[in-house]
Amino acid sequence: MLEKTNRINYLFDFYQSLLTPKQRSYMEMYYLEDYSLGEISELFEVSRQAVYDNIRRTEKMLESYEDKLHLFSKFERRTQIITKLSEFVKDPEAKKYVQQLQDLD
Repeated sequence: MLEKTNRINYLFDFYQSLLTPKQRSYMEMYYLEDYSLGEISELFEVSRQAVYDNIRRTEKMLESYEDKLHLFSKFERRTQIITKLSEFVKDPEAKKYVQQLQDLD
């Protein structure tokens, strides 16, 4: 469950600008602010089922965006490469560049 939550949080970070304001609000409240479905439904004056359906649909949209654009998978791969690179780099000047790469993410 934690792994899924982390993945959705990353996907949300990458693709939130492609979502509607309502989708963003539901996802932020549910995943980032840890609101329950009931709390969100009270705030928006809709049923819990409506909130649940919206969140599940939005999760599928985020996965669909990732399938097409691969921003998260490229981020993960880049992070792995930079980590490996930092293990091998001994030259102080080169280490600065590796650090700059890490700071970009």
